[in-house]
Amino acid sequence: MKNLYILILPLLLFSACKENKKVTAPLPSNSIFNLSSSWKNQNGESLQLKDLQNKTLVVVMIYTSCKSACPILVSKMKNIEFKISRKDIDNTSLVLISIDPKTDTPARLKEFARNNAMDAPQWIFLTSSEEATQEFANVLSMKYKKISPIEFSHSNIISVFGPDGQLVSQEEGNIDVEKVVSTVTQTAKASE
Repeated sequence: MKNLYILILPLLLFSACKENKKVTAPLPSNSIFNLSSSWKNQNGESLQLKDLQNKTLVVVMIYTSCKSACPILVSKMKNIEFKISRKDIDNTSLVLISIDPKTDTPARLKEFARNNAMDAPQWIFLTSSEEATQEFANVLSMKYKKISPIEFSHSNIISVFGPDGQLVSQEEGNIDVEKVVSTVTQTAKASE
């Protein structure tokens, strides 16, 4: 019996010293985190969408020089951020993606964020190439088209993605802020 303890004790000690590594599930095939495009945020840092993993994402596509629909979308995003519980805001990113990458440089996005009081850590502004922007718009079924040198015609869509990058919901047209906030809350609870 004593010999049995001598054999078992080292095994127990060894298994107790092992690192407890979290096993990450593979991404679903329809996750936005599978897109390999490169982006720059408002701080000029390069990233891929997969770097936004593990948080609920509220996403809208805008351009900073817009004078009609985008200010309304920005206002809706700010209202959504205000209504998300402070407990859930730490696990949420509000992502604004520019459809005008030539104009919306990281410096311009940073200035826009500052001017609109959207410079807290949960706010992420992204710009990329025209190709990457179009690819992402296609994933969202968001349509946009340049109609003059300084104007775009575009869909008004706010999308919510789960921490695994899967689309949870979309609001189009007259955005129901309460519905988006409810979806964010439910998504955050489900991922706890």
